[in-house]
Amino acid sequence: MPWREVSVMDQRREFVRLAMQEGANRRELCRRFNIHPDTGYKWLARWQADQDIEDRSRRPHASPRQTDCELEARIIAVRDAHPAWGARKIAHCLERNGFRSPAVSTVHQILRRSGRIKPPVGGAVASHRFEMPAPNLLWQMDFKGWVRLGNDAQCHPLTVVDDHSRY
Repeated sequence: MPWREVSVMDQRREFVRLAMQEGANRRELCRRFNIHPDTGYKWLARWQADQDIEDRSRRPHASPRQTDCELEARIIAVRDAHPAWGARKIAHCLERNGFRSPAVSTVHQILRRSGRIKPPVGGAVASHRFEMPAPNLLWQMDFKGWVRLGNDAQCHPLTVVDDHSRY
């Protein structure tokens, strides 16, 4: 027997229908529907207020710390005047001219939102690994420079690798 698929809205309507019945144990219904009692009472209150149990937007009503539109326009104007400048240089320029500049990351987000920063095209180029067909045909050597050891002696590490076996 296949499982019966039920949408979240259908479950909410069923919960409200059962909870509105005379003598319904609402906490038991919450356990049966696997929801917290606060959530159950919230859905009931919404239903009784305006018959609406749809999800509501979680977007904040106000954003007091949002960057001022005037400052965003100034950042975009500086970028348009100097297309090669990045967020750090623009923020420094604004501070130097007496404006209170937001964080460099905020300047970068403003530039990206306004389309002034394009995402890089394509990925990194894959490196081509050379490998000889047999051992001892090519050796790679690398001198690492000197380092001071714990006993104050100098060590000059040199690595040598066979290109075929990488040993």
